Amino acid sequence: MHAHHEIDYIEFTARDLSVAKRFYSEAFGWRFNDYGPGYVGIQGVDREVGGIAQSDDLHAGGPLVILYSTGLEKSLAAVRAAGGEIVRNPFAFPGGRRFHFADPSGNVLAVWSES
Repeated sequence: MHAHHEIDYIEFTARDLSVAKRFYSEAFGWRFNDYGPGYVGIQGVDREVGGIAQSDDLHAGGPLVILYSTGLEKSLAAVRAAGGEIVRNPFAFPGGRRFHFADPSGNVLAVWSES
């Protein structure tokens, strides 16, 4: 179950998905959902809990923390009102929509919604 404004998903980037899948599978027993040549989902006990995106541009500082929202536009407005900087405007992806923002310290997070 997704909870409003709580950490919902963690997204890593990797230069080579097959190497990343092998590493996390061998090291931690992770299982994956393949979504095509550039993305795999990380299977949790009851639902998908994260993903790995193939990219030559790796995220400095680690994985992308993704929060869930029951109202994406309201969350977008709340981030702006609190002084956050929108670094990627809302966009659609399979399963919903999301946006990315930087907090006042420069940490980049994302917020997603099913609609």
